[in-house]
Amino acid sequence: MAEESDLEKTESATPRRLQKAREEGQIVRSRELSTFALLAAGFFGVWGMSGSIGEHLQAMLRAAFTFDHASAFETHRMMAGAGAASREGLYALLPILAFTGAAALLAPMALGGWQLSAKGLEPKFDRLNPIAGLGKIFSINGPIQLGMSLAKTLVVGVIGGTAIWNRREEILALATQPLHLALANTVHLIAVCCGMTVAGMFVVAALDVPYQLWQFHKKLRMSKEEVKREHRESEGDPHVKGRIRQQQRAIARRRMMTQVPKADVVVTNPTHFAVALQYTDGEMRAPKVVAKGVNLVAARIRELAAENNVPLLEAPPLARALYHNVELNREIPGQLYGAVAEVLAWVYQLRRFKTEGGVKPVAPTELDVPAELDKGGVSDEEADQEAADTLNPANDDGVSA
Repeated sequence: MAEESDLEKTESATPRRLQKAREEGQIVRSRELSTFALLAAGFFGVWGMSGSIGEHLQAMLRAAFTFDHASAFETHRMMAGAGAASREGLYALLPILAFTGAAALLAPMALGGWQLSAKGLEPKFDRLNPIAGLGKIFSINGPIQLGMSLAKTLVVGVIGGTAIWNRREEILALATQPLHLALANTVHLIAVCCGMTVAGMFVVAALDVPYQLWQFHKKLRMSKEEVKREHRESEGDPHVKGRIRQQQRAIARRRMMTQVPKADVVVTNPTHFAVALQYTDGEMRAPKVVAKGVNLVAARIRELAAENNVPLLEAPPLARALYHNVELNREIPGQLYGAVAEVLAWVYQLRRFKTEGGVKPVAPTELDVPAELDKGGVSDEEADQEAADTLNPANDDGVSA
Protein backbone atom coordinates (compact mmCIF):
# COMPACT_ATOMS: atom_id res chain seq x y z
CA MET A 1 0.00 0.00 0.00
CA ALA A 2 2.81 2.39 0.79
CA GLU A 3 4.41 1.77 -2.59
CA GLU A 4 1.11 2.39 -4.38
CA SER A 5 0.57 5.68 -2.54
CA ASP A 6 4.06 6.81 -3.48
CA LEU A 7 3.25 6.23 -7.17
CA GLU A 8 -0.11 8.00 -7.14
CA LYS A 9 0.03 11.59 -8.35
CA THR A 10 -1.39 13.23 -5.25
CA GLU A 11 1.16 16.01 -4.69
CA SER A 12 0.94 19.52 -6.13
CA ALA A 13 3.52 20.45 -8.73
CA THR A 14 6.72 21.91 -7.33
CA PRO A 15 8.03 25.29 -8.55
CA ARG A 16 10.70 23.47 -10.53
CA ARG A 17 8.09 21.28 -12.23
CA LEU A 18 6.01 24.35 -13.09
CA GLN A 19 9.06 26.12 -14.51
CA LYS A 20 9.96 23.08 -16.60
CA ALA A 21 6.41 22.88 -17.95
CA ARG A 22 6.54 26.56 -18.85
CA GLU A 23 9.81 26.07 -20.71
CA GLU A 24 8.14 23.27 -22.67
CA GLY A 25 5.30 25.59 -23.66
CA GLN A 26 2.71 24.22 -21.22
CA ILE A 27 0.85 27.29 -19.97
CA VAL A 28 -2.68 27.81 -18.69
CA ARG A 29 -4.91 28.96 -21.53
CA SER A 30 -8.65 29.67 -21.73
CA ARG A 31 -10.19 30.09 -25.15
CA GLU A 32 -13.36 31.41 -23.54
CA LEU A 33 -11.40 34.15 -21.79
CA SER A 34 -9.78 35.18 -25.07
CA THR A 35 -13.17 35.18 -26.80
CA PHE A 36 -14.63 37.30 -24.02
CA ALA A 37 -11.73 39.75 -24.27
CA LEU A 38 -12.16 40.10 -28.05
CA LEU A 39 -15.92 40.64 -27.78
CA ALA A 40 -15.49 43.08 -24.90
CA ALA A 41 -12.92 45.09 -26.84
CA GLY A 42 -15.19 45.19 -29.88
CA PHE A 43 -18.19 46.14 -27.78
CA PHE A 44 -16.51 49.04 -26.01
CA GLY A 45 -14.97 50.19 -29.28
CA VAL A 46 -18.31 50.24 -31.08
CA TRP A 47 -20.10 51.77 -28.08
CA GLY A 48 -17.58 54.56 -27.64
CA MET A 49 -17.12 55.38 -31.32
CA SER A 50 -20.56 54.72 -32.73
CA GLY A 51 -20.92 58.33 -33.88
CA SER A 52 -17.59 58.36 -35.72
CA ILE A 53 -18.24 54.94 -37.26
CA GLY A 54 -21.69 56.08 -38.42
CA GLU A 55 -20.25 59.15 -40.10
CA HIS A 56 -17.67 57.10 -41.97
CA LEU A 57 -20.24 54.53 -43.08
CA GLN A 58 -22.63 57.29 -44.18
CA ALA A 59 -19.91 58.92 -46.27
CA MET A 60 -19.00 55.56 -47.77
CA LEU A 61 -22.59 54.78 -48.79
CA ARG A 62 -23.15 58.28 -50.14
CA ALA A 63 -20.06 58.02 -52.32
CA ALA A 64 -21.01 54.52 -53.46
CA PHE A 65 -24.54 55.43 -54.57
CA THR A 66 -23.75 58.86 -55.97
CA PHE A 67 -22.36 58.63 -59.49
CA ASP A 68 -22.97 60.04 -62.99
CA HIS A 69 -23.91 58.23 -66.20
CA ALA A 70 -20.30 57.86 -67.35
CA SER A 71 -19.16 56.22 -64.09
CA ALA A 72 -21.57 53.35 -64.62
CA PHE A 73 -19.91 52.41 -67.93
CA GLU A 74 -16.22 53.04 -67.19
CA THR A 75 -14.48 50.20 -65.42
CA HIS A 76 -11.52 52.15 -64.09
CA ARG A 77 -13.78 54.70 -62.44
CA MET A 78 -15.81 51.92 -60.86
CA MET A 79 -12.64 50.36 -59.44
CA ALA A 80 -11.47 53.73 -58.13
CA GLY A 81 -14.83 54.20 -56.41
CA ALA A 82 -14.64 50.71 -54.88
CA GLY A 83 -11.12 51.46 -53.58
CA ALA A 84 -12.27 54.72 -52.02
CA ALA A 85 -15.22 52.97 -50.37
CA SER A 86 -12.90 50.26 -49.00
CA ARG A 87 -10.55 52.86 -47.53
CA GLU A 88 -13.46 54.68 -45.92
CA GLY A 89 -14.71 51.43 -44.41
CA LEU A 90 -11.21 50.62 -43.15
CA TYR A 91 -10.93 54.04 -41.50
CA ALA A 92 -14.28 53.42 -39.83
CA LEU A 93 -13.28 50.02 -38.46
CA LEU A 94 -9.60 50.75 -37.73
CA PRO A 95 -10.14 51.72 -34.03
CA ILE A 96 -12.19 48.55 -33.49
CA LEU A 97 -9.47 46.44 -35.11
CA ALA A 98 -6.87 48.10 -32.88
CA PHE A 99 -8.89 47.37 -29.73
CA THR A 100 -9.52 43.74 -30.66
CA GLY A 101 -5.87 43.23 -31.71
CA ALA A 102 -4.66 44.54 -28.35
CA ALA A 103 -7.15 42.30 -26.56
CA ALA A 104 -5.95 39.27 -28.51
CA LEU A 105 -2.36 39.95 -27.42
CA LEU A 106 -3.07 40.85 -23.80
CA ALA A 107 -5.75 38.25 -22.94
CA PRO A 108 -3.29 35.30 -22.68
CA MET A 109 -1.25 37.24 -20.12
CA ALA A 110 -4.15 37.16 -17.66
CA LEU A 111 -3.49 33.50 -16.88
CA GLY A 112 -0.11 32.23 -18.04
CA GLY A 113 1.55 35.25 -19.61
CA TRP A 114 3.51 35.17 -22.81
CA GLN A 115 5.91 32.36 -23.44
CA LEU A 116 8.07 31.86 -26.51
CA SER A 117 9.14 28.25 -26.67
CA ALA A 118 10.38 26.36 -29.71
CA LYS A 119 9.37 23.08 -28.07
CA GLY A 120 5.75 23.89 -28.71
CA LEU A 121 6.47 23.87 -32.45
CA GLU A 122 8.22 20.51 -32.46
CA PRO A 123 6.31 17.80 -34.36
CA LYS A 124 4.72 15.16 -32.14
CA PHE A 125 3.80 12.17 -34.25
CA ASP A 126 2.06 10.47 -31.35
CA ARG A 127 -0.80 12.91 -31.91
CA LEU A 128 -1.48 11.15 -35.22
CA ASN A 129 -2.21 7.92 -33.40
CA PRO A 130 -5.95 7.21 -33.94
CA ILE A 131 -6.17 5.05 -30.85
CA ALA A 132 -4.85 7.87 -28.69
CA GLY A 133 -7.31 10.22 -30.38
CA LEU A 134 -10.23 7.94 -29.61
CA GLY A 135 -9.00 7.71 -26.03
CA LYS A 136 -9.18 11.50 -25.72
CA ILE A 137 -12.66 11.58 -27.27
CA PHE A 138 -14.05 9.02 -24.84
CA SER A 139 -12.12 10.30 -21.83
CA ILE A 140 -13.75 12.32 -19.09
CA ASN A 141 -12.30 15.49 -20.61
CA GLY A 142 -14.28 14.96 -23.86
CA PRO A 143 -17.77 15.18 -22.34
CA ILE A 144 -16.70 18.12 -20.21
CA GLN A 145 -15.46 20.04 -23.25
CA LEU A 146 -18.64 19.14 -25.15
CA GLY A 147 -20.75 20.31 -22.24
CA MET A 148 -18.82 23.57 -22.06
CA SER A 149 -19.33 24.16 -25.79
CA LEU A 150 -23.06 23.45 -25.57
CA ALA A 151 -23.39 25.66 -22.50
CA LYS A 152 -21.54 28.48 -24.24
CA THR A 153 -23.71 28.21 -27.33
CA LEU A 154 -26.86 28.05 -25.26
CA VAL A 155 -25.96 31.01 -23.05
CA VAL A 156 -24.82 33.24 -25.89
CA GLY A 157 -27.71 32.19 -28.13
CA VAL A 158 -30.37 32.81 -25.49
CA ILE A 159 -28.95 36.19 -24.49
CA GLY A 160 -28.42 37.32 -28.08
CA GLY A 161 -31.83 36.08 -29.23
CA THR A 162 -33.53 37.74 -26.27
CA ALA A 163 -31.79 41.04 -27.01
CA ILE A 164 -32.87 40.95 -30.66
CA TRP A 165 -36.45 39.88 -29.84
CA ASN A 166 -36.91 42.65 -27.28
CA ARG A 167 -35.82 45.23 -29.89
CA ARG A 168 -37.66 43.82 -32.88
CA GLU A 169 -39.83 46.93 -33.21
CA GLU A 170 -36.77 49.19 -33.25
CA ILE A 171 -35.17 47.00 -35.90
CA LEU A 172 -38.30 47.13 -38.13
CA ALA A 173 -38.53 50.91 -37.65
CA LEU A 174 -35.09 51.38 -39.19
CA ALA A 175 -36.62 51.04 -42.68
CA THR A 176 -38.75 54.15 -42.16
CA GLN A 177 -35.99 56.41 -40.79
CA PRO A 178 -33.77 58.79 -42.74
CA LEU A 179 -30.44 57.34 -43.84
CA HIS A 180 -28.20 59.15 -41.38
CA LEU A 181 -30.52 58.40 -38.46
CA ALA A 182 -31.00 54.76 -39.51
CA LEU A 183 -27.26 54.17 -39.71
CA ALA A 184 -26.67 55.66 -36.28
CA ASN A 185 -29.48 53.60 -34.73
CA THR A 186 -28.24 50.46 -36.46
CA VAL A 187 -24.80 50.87 -34.99
CA HIS A 188 -26.36 51.54 -31.59
CA LEU A 189 -28.49 48.38 -31.78
CA ILE A 190 -25.49 46.33 -32.84
CA ALA A 191 -23.53 47.68 -29.87
CA VAL A 192 -26.37 46.82 -27.46
CA CYS A 193 -26.67 43.27 -28.82
CA CYS A 194 -22.90 42.85 -28.62
CA GLY A 195 -22.98 44.09 -25.04
CA MET A 196 -25.53 41.45 -24.12
CA THR A 197 -23.43 38.81 -25.86
CA VAL A 198 -20.34 39.99 -23.97
CA ALA A 199 -22.24 39.63 -20.70
CA GLY A 200 -23.06 36.04 -21.65
CA MET A 201 -19.45 35.32 -22.58
CA PHE A 202 -18.36 36.76 -19.23
CA VAL A 203 -20.42 34.08 -17.49
CA VAL A 204 -18.90 31.38 -19.70
CA ALA A 205 -15.34 32.67 -19.12
CA ALA A 206 -15.94 32.88 -15.37
CA LEU A 207 -16.77 29.17 -15.42
CA ASP A 208 -14.01 28.15 -17.82
CA VAL A 209 -11.04 29.91 -16.16
CA PRO A 210 -11.24 28.01 -12.81
CA TYR A 211 -11.74 24.77 -14.71
CA GLN A 212 -8.67 25.38 -16.90
CA LEU A 213 -6.57 26.25 -13.82
CA TRP A 214 -7.72 23.07 -12.07
CA GLN A 215 -7.11 20.96 -15.15
CA PHE A 216 -3.62 22.42 -15.67
CA HIS A 217 -2.47 21.80 -12.11
CA LYS A 218 -4.07 18.35 -12.11
CA LYS A 219 -2.10 17.46 -15.23
CA LEU A 220 1.15 18.52 -13.54
CA ARG A 221 0.56 16.67 -10.27
CA MET A 222 3.44 14.57 -9.03
CA SER A 223 3.77 11.42 -7.03
CA LYS A 224 5.56 11.42 -3.69
CA GLU A 225 8.43 9.51 -5.27
CA GLU A 226 8.79 12.19 -8.00
CA VAL A 227 8.85 14.92 -5.37
CA LYS A 228 11.54 13.08 -3.42
CA ARG A 229 13.60 12.48 -6.55
CA GLU A 230 13.35 16.12 -7.58
CA HIS A 231 14.34 17.19 -4.09
CA ARG A 232 17.40 14.96 -4.27
CA GLU A 233 18.30 16.34 -7.69
CA SER A 234 17.89 19.96 -6.62
CA GLU A 235 19.63 19.58 -3.28
CA GLY A 236 22.24 17.15 -4.53
CA ASP A 237 23.06 13.60 -3.53
CA PRO A 238 23.72 13.41 0.24
CA HIS A 239 26.86 11.34 -0.34
CA VAL A 240 28.19 13.88 -2.84
CA LYS A 241 27.35 16.76 -0.52
CA GLY A 242 29.09 14.97 2.35
CA ARG A 243 32.13 14.43 0.16
CA ILE A 244 32.19 18.12 -0.75
CA ARG A 245 31.95 19.13 2.90
CA GLN A 246 34.84 16.81 3.75
CA GLN A 247 36.92 18.34 0.96
CA GLN A 248 36.11 21.82 2.23
CA ARG A 249 37.12 20.86 5.76
CA ALA A 250 40.32 19.34 4.43
CA ILE A 251 41.21 22.54 2.58
CA ALA A 252 40.39 24.66 5.62
CA ARG A 253 42.48 22.37 7.82
CA ARG A 254 45.49 22.57 5.53
CA ARG A 255 45.18 26.34 5.56
CA MET A 256 44.89 26.23 9.35
CA MET A 257 48.04 24.13 9.69
CA THR A 258 50.07 26.77 7.85
CA GLN A 259 49.30 29.20 10.70
CA VAL A 260 50.74 26.98 13.46
CA PRO A 261 54.41 27.99 12.84
CA LYS A 262 53.36 31.65 13.17
CA ALA A 263 51.62 31.14 16.52
CA ASP A 264 53.04 32.47 19.80
CA VAL A 265 51.98 29.45 21.88
CA VAL A 266 50.03 26.20 21.65
CA VAL A 267 47.85 25.34 24.64
CA THR A 268 47.25 21.60 25.05
CA ASN A 269 45.11 19.20 27.06
CA PRO A 270 47.82 17.62 26.70
CA THR A 271 46.56 14.81 24.40
CA HIS A 272 43.01 15.47 23.26
CA PHE A 273 43.05 19.23 22.60
CA ALA A 274 45.50 21.68 21.06
CA VAL A 275 44.83 25.39 20.43
CA ALA A 276 47.34 27.76 18.81
CA LEU A 277 47.23 31.41 19.90
CA GLN A 278 48.73 34.46 18.23
CA TYR A 279 48.97 38.07 19.35
CA THR A 280 50.58 41.06 17.63
CA ASP A 281 50.77 44.18 19.77
CA GLY A 282 49.35 47.22 18.00
CA GLU A 283 47.58 45.15 15.30
CA MET A 284 45.17 43.04 17.37
CA ARG A 285 42.83 44.09 20.12
CA ALA A 286 43.17 40.67 21.76
CA PRO A 287 44.88 37.32 21.08
CA LYS A 288 43.15 35.15 18.52
CA VAL A 289 42.92 31.42 17.81
CA VAL A 290 44.76 30.57 14.58
CA ALA A 291 44.50 26.75 14.81
CA LYS A 292 42.69 24.19 16.92
CA GLY A 293 41.86 20.50 16.85
CA VAL A 294 41.22 17.33 18.79
CA ASN A 295 42.81 13.86 18.81
CA LEU A 296 44.91 13.33 15.65
CA VAL A 297 44.59 16.95 14.52
CA ALA A 298 45.72 18.09 17.94
CA ALA A 299 48.69 15.73 17.67
CA ARG A 300 49.61 17.23 14.30
CA ILE A 301 49.37 20.76 15.73
CA ARG A 302 51.71 19.80 18.57
CA GLU A 303 54.08 18.19 16.11
CA LEU A 304 54.23 21.30 13.90
CA ALA A 305 54.68 23.52 16.96
CA ALA A 306 57.65 21.42 18.14
CA GLU A 307 59.23 21.48 14.67
CA ASN A 308 58.99 25.30 14.54
CA ASN A 309 59.99 26.01 18.16
CA VAL A 310 56.54 27.24 19.18
CA PRO A 311 56.13 26.91 22.96
CA LEU A 312 53.74 24.22 24.22
CA LEU A 313 51.81 24.75 27.45
CA GLU A 314 49.81 22.06 29.17
CA ALA A 315 46.71 23.79 30.54
CA PRO A 316 43.70 21.43 30.13
CA PRO A 317 40.91 23.78 31.34
CA LEU A 318 42.17 26.66 29.18
CA ALA A 319 42.66 24.40 26.14
CA ARG A 320 39.12 23.06 26.43
CA ALA A 321 37.65 26.53 26.98
CA LEU A 322 39.45 27.95 23.93
CA TYR A 323 38.49 25.02 21.73
CA HIS A 324 34.78 25.06 22.61
CA ASN A 325 34.21 28.83 22.78
CA VAL A 326 36.42 30.47 20.15
CA GLU A 327 36.12 29.99 16.38
CA LEU A 328 39.13 30.01 14.09
CA ASN A 329 40.66 33.43 13.45
CA ARG A 330 38.48 34.96 16.17
CA GLU A 331 39.60 36.86 19.23
CA ILE A 332 39.29 35.24 22.63
CA PRO A 333 36.38 36.30 24.88
CA GLY A 334 36.88 38.78 27.70
CA GLN A 335 36.48 36.06 30.35
CA LEU A 336 39.77 34.50 29.23
CA TYR A 337 41.85 37.69 29.01
CA GLY A 338 43.45 37.12 32.41
CA ALA A 339 44.39 33.49 31.81
CA VAL A 340 45.77 34.14 28.32
CA ALA A 341 47.68 37.19 29.57
CA GLU A 342 49.52 34.96 32.05
CA VAL A 343 50.31 32.52 29.25
CA LEU A 344 51.67 35.24 26.95
CA ALA A 345 53.71 36.71 29.81
CA TRP A 346 55.32 33.29 30.26
CA VAL A 347 55.96 33.10 26.49
CA TYR A 348 57.74 36.48 26.49
CA GLN A 349 59.83 35.49 29.51
CA LEU A 350 60.72 32.23 27.77
CA ARG A 351 61.89 34.11 24.68
CA ARG A 352 64.07 36.39 26.81
CA PHE A 353 65.54 33.38 28.58
CA LYS A 354 66.46 31.79 25.24
CA THR A 355 68.20 34.93 24.01
CA GLU A 356 69.70 36.38 27.23
CA GLY A 357 69.85 33.38 29.54
CA GLY A 358 69.18 33.54 33.24
CA VAL A 359 66.59 31.69 35.23
CA LYS A 360 64.14 29.68 33.16
CA PRO A 361 60.57 30.89 33.77
CA VAL A 362 58.10 28.52 35.37
CA ALA A 363 55.07 27.62 33.28
CA PRO A 364 51.80 28.88 34.79
CA THR A 365 49.59 26.19 36.26
CA GLU A 366 46.78 27.84 38.21
CA LEU A 367 45.00 29.77 35.45
CA ASP A 368 41.71 31.54 36.06
CA VAL A 369 39.28 29.81 33.65
CA PRO A 370 35.55 30.30 34.32
CA ALA A 371 33.81 26.98 34.93
CA GLU A 372 30.99 27.77 32.48
CA LEU A 373 33.51 27.96 29.60
CA ASP A 374 35.10 24.58 30.36
CA LYS A 375 32.74 22.17 28.59
CA GLY A 376 34.71 19.02 29.25
CA GLY A 377 36.10 16.52 26.76
CA VAL A 378 35.46 15.72 23.13
CA SER A 379 31.85 15.06 22.16
CA ASP A 380 30.90 11.90 20.30
CA GLU A 381 29.94 13.96 17.25
CA GLU A 382 33.34 15.68 17.16
CA ALA A 383 35.14 12.38 17.60
CA ASP A 384 33.10 10.70 14.83
CA GLN A 385 33.69 13.59 12.45
CA GLU A 386 37.38 13.59 13.23
CA ALA A 387 37.59 9.85 12.55
CA ALA A 388 35.64 10.15 9.28
CA ASP A 389 37.84 12.98 7.99
CA THR A 390 41.02 11.20 9.05
CA LEU A 391 40.10 7.89 7.42
CA ASN A 392 39.06 9.60 4.16
CA PRO A 393 42.07 9.57 1.82
CA ALA A 394 40.81 12.74 0.12
CA ASN A 395 41.36 14.72 3.32
CA ASP A 396 45.12 14.85 3.13
CA ASP A 397 45.80 17.57 5.64
CA GLY A 398 49.07 16.19 6.84
CA VAL A 399 47.54 14.09 9.58
CA SER A 400 48.63 10.49 9.62
CA ALA A 401 47.37 7.71 11.75
